[in-house]
Amino acid sequence: MLKDSFLKYLQFEKNYSDKTIVSYGIDLEKFEEYFKSVDESLDFTVVDADLIRGWVLSLMEEGYTATSVNRKLSSLRSFYHYLLRQGVVSVDPLLKVTGPKKKKPLPVFIKDADMTRLLDETAFDAGFEGLRDRLILEVFYETGIRRSELIGLTDADVDLSAKQIKVTGKRNKQRLIPFGDELKEDIEAYLSARKDLLPEGGEAFFVRRNGKAMYPYLVYLLVKRYLSRVVSLKKKSPHVLRHTFATSMLNNHAELSAVKELLGHESLTTTEVYTHTTFEELKKVYEQAHPRA
Repeated sequence: MLKDSFLKYLQFEKNYSDKTIVSYGIDLEKFEEYFKSVDESLDFTVVDADLIRGWVLSLMEEGYTATSVNRKLSSLRSFYHYLLRQGVVSVDPLLKVTGPKKKKPLPVFIKDADMTRLLDETAFDAGFEGLRDRLILEVFYETGIRRSELIGLTDADVDLSAKQIKVTGKRNKQRLIPFGDELKEDIEAYLSARKDLLPEGGEAFFVRRNGKAMYPYLVYLLVKRYLSRVVSLKKKSPHVLRHTFATSMLNNHAELSAVKELLGHESLTTTEVYTHTTFEELKKVYEQAHPRA
């Protein structure tokens, strides 16, 4: 049988693991069950693209995820490549078959009310480190910069008189991000505490007590520790605060193109993922508020 010879080929010539070979066998059996249910006289050599599309649809209706369906299609593609090499078939029926697209997960973000609780009601350590930690969270939330961009900030990048930060992003592309009076005051308080601790300054804008620049894992731990106080999300990273910035801006009627520039995205398509997040929030509000929802 064609199926058995293919599985032996995987075992002896391709050296696939027993587990993988069993999976391929199950996928082929499931496909055979499907086309036999359509027409008992059919076999692997005469199926066409429409029949395979019908199988894909039936799998989706059974509740298989896009990932599972695409894996089964991968098994089928390998099988028909084998049949082509053996001269058993002359046309690959999967040539014009595309698998279902995987759903991109929506960005995780924190609600504005939780960020207000974090910044206004949470007790931070006294002194330099407390001021620094709170400012780091505030800068992430109010500017949407990346962790690497925050670590790379220098004193020259922060213009207090113009109330703007010069950020060097991917591929050394620079952008200017404005900030408000409250953030300006908090920056001044941090710089004052830093000057008392390190009169000659440090390696970067945000530093440790020894004057050395912050490093990525330290910033991650800092953010995770403080976010744990106000949310129970699984993901509690600096990037979540970047998502939070973007979502908050769009929820408060910012133009998508403006948010794109502030985030330093190359393409508007990248920024559009946040519109899906805001729509999900809108759906929740509707379902909670409308009596017929």
